[in-house]
Amino acid sequence: MNRTDRLYALVEELRAVAPGARTARQMADRFEVSVRTVERDLSALQQAGLPIYATPGPGGGYAIDKSHTLPPVNFTAEEAAAVAIALARPGASPFADALRSALRKVVAAMPDDQAKAAQRLADRVQLFAHPSDRQPSAARTVEEAMRSSGVVEVTYEDRVGAPSSRVVEPISMLGSGEAWYLVAYCRLRADFRCFRVDRITSARLTGEAAPDRGEPSFDVGPHEVRRLSLLE
Repeated sequence: MNRTDRLYALVEELRAVAPGARTARQMADRFEVSVRTVERDLSALQQAGLPIYATPGPGGGYAIDKSHTLPPVNFTAEEAAAVAIALARPGASPFADALRSALRKVVAAMPDDQAKAAQRLADRVQLFAHPSDRQPSAARTVEEAMRSSGVVEVTYEDRVGAPSSRVVEPISMLGSGEAWYLVAYCRLRADFRCFRVDRITSARLTGEAAPDRGEPSFDVGPHEVRRLSLLE
């Protein structure tokens, strides 16, 4: 059994006995590897974000929170390559680091031969360099403000490079994949505004929760705006 298959099997073993636990020795005997190998594999799974917990002492062992894990999801080489292509240019996209992490998890869960086939297919696709490949300097703070619905203080440069300090309440992200905008309530202007994320040169969370001001509507001319769906 190769390591990828063993990682998958360890998760399924823990899912099968949840909410019970298995010791590292029990799993080492089952998969015919050393205890150290099992502990190293479980540590890698924990670092990848799986909710695996260790309980010391008699009757303890490793357990998984079954409600926060998924049953097996099988990707074909074509599907995995398509995901890689879709995520190949995440630089300026919202939650770019999470995009890369998601792709690593997809590939890690695939059988070794399928993962290699997906890589060979992805290798045949190339992209021209583009300014949107770079992640804006304040992107992570803006993303955290979005995630937590927190007020954020930003330094923003307009189209001619003139800076201004704003305190804003994030509402949503709007973009085409190349240019992304933070839709927010601007306390300086006392109105809703769009801030191009790559023009936000600095950002600081204030620790204040943003009030619910509803959703603004913008005139975007001939452009169609659609919501992102996870179920389409």
